[in-house]
Amino acid sequence: MTGAEVLDIARDSIWVLLLVAGPVMLVALAVGTGIGILQALTQVQEATIVFVPKIVAVFLVLLLMLPFMAQQLGTYMTELFVRMAAP
Repeated sequence: MTGAEVLDIARDSIWVLLLVAGPVMLVALAVGTGIGILQALTQVQEATIVFVPKIVAVFLVLLLMLPFMAQQLGTYMTELFVRMAAP
């Protein structure tokens, strides 16, 4: 395996990581920011208020995105196995 192939695998793995984890992280960021703004507006500074909506939102996004995530990871693993088997 050459250095270029290793860099291609690293680039592809970072791209798959962004595709798989990105939507969940963006939803968690958006919900956290929204709750933070709501807390700042109402001056309710309770730390536990952020966690329940964020956990529920992340869980829902995982349920919705799971087929896409599995397809992306499966495709990537198939490509990796093909690269490993190739001489």
